[in-house]
Order: sequence, then C-alpha cells, then structure tokens
Amino acid sequence: MQERERVVITCLVLLILILALGFFVHRSPRFAGSLSGGVLGVSGALLMASGLVYALIKRVGPLKNAVERKFPLRTLLSWHIYTGIIGAILALLHTGHKFQSTLGILLTGAMLIVVFTGYVGRYLFNQVAQEIFEKRVMLSKLQIRYDALALDLRRGAEPNSAFPGGNVWARLVAGLLLPSSVVAGGSVNAAQAFDLAEAMADVEYSIKMHDAFKAALNWWLKLHIGFSTAFYALLGIHIWSGLYYGLRWFHP
Repeated sequence: MQERERVVITCLVLLILILALGFFVHRSPRFAGSLSGGVLGVSGALLMASGLVYALIKRVGPLKNAVERKFPLRTLLSWHIYTGIIGAILALLHTGHKFQSTLGILLTGAMLIVVFTGYVGRYLFNQVAQEIFEKRVMLSKLQIRYDALALDLRRGAEPNSAFPGGNVWARLVAGLLLPSSVVAGGSVNAAQAFDLAEAMADVEYSIKMHDAFKAALNWWLKLHIGFSTAFYALLGIHIWSGLYYGLRWFHP
C-alpha cells in the first residue's frame, strides 16, 4: 500500500515538474482570466487550502485527540499530500504559463518549493525511520548472539578472565587482547564473537549516521513549514486581489 502510494505521488510530482517546464515553451496570457482558467484556479486553491486541516489538527492537542478517535492521522496526511499535489497541478494549469505578475511568479515559485520539500521530507524521512528501526532490530539480534558466545567463552576461560561486554568499541579493542586461554587451540567461538563485535560496531555507527540524517530532515520539515506559511500568505493576497479587481467590474 505504501509503495503504491509512493509511486502515484512520484508520478504526480513528475507531472508538476513537466508542467513547470512548460513556462519555457508555452504562453497563454489570457487563459488565467478566462472561465476555464478561473475554475481551475478556484479548484486548485480550495484543494490546497483544505490541506491546512491536517496541519491544524496535528498541532492542536485537544483537536488532535478528538479527531484521532475517528480518523487516523495517516489518513489525514494522505489527504494533505494528495490535495496539495493535485491542487498544485490545477494551479499550474490555471497560470497559462505567463510571467506578467510578480505576485504570480512568487506564488508559483513558493508552491513548487512547498511541493518539493514536502515530497522529499515525507518519503526520505519515512525511509530513514524504517532503516533505523531495522538496524536496531538487527543490533538486538547480534547482541543476543554475542552474549551467548561470551557466556560460553567465560565458562572455558581462566577463572580471572572475562569476555568483554558493554560498548561495542570496547569489545573490539578487548577482542584483540583476549587471554591466550580463550584463543588457544583456535577457538571458533572467540573468532565468531570478534566478528559479531565488528558487525555490531558497524551497525551502531550506521544508526548514529541515520540519527544525524533524521535530525537534518527535521530541519528540512521546518523549511517546508516556513515556505508553506509564505505560500498561503501569498495565496491569500492573490485571492484578495482577484476578488477586488474582479468585482470592480460589477460596480455601477
């Protein structure tokens, strides 16, 4: 299900990029003000504005608790993603690919950045979180195997020797200095334990790197929220100006 959603969203984002590139090969200055262009613009604005519902629910505690009893936040997040992307497609069609308004250019640019940052943050964040989870599970299994081997080695070692435990890096260093009684006779368990310690060190390092990347993605999410705020402010101004200058034609 998640993989299918990712493929669909990726295709829609690629469509947005293709439509955005149309600014360099196509112009229709009057389309945005036509009936068809107006319907596309209003529809796109309503879809993108409806995506604010998720952001509001997620950040208002009492509202979030009340909604989660009936709808999972995952469903609302999917709504937020689809309405934002489809709304952006309709908005790009509404523009008619004209570069005649500073407000329109800023609005379109902010919209594309919001879509891009949202797409990257959503799917990279999930991928990193899943990889961290899988590596923690792997580390737990390696630790269990290591502890079992360490117990066997303690039983066969000299009374005052102990196979190292605790930090993986400490185990690696200690593995190089194991008592001769442990390694004597080519102990297979000792070699396996040392290999496990190496594998655990690699996994722990990988987890630390993923945690750092996850922290960077949290900053990326803040960037997405910042551009989203700017986009909705520009969208509000665009709607107001459209209504103001449009309704003036009906004044006597």
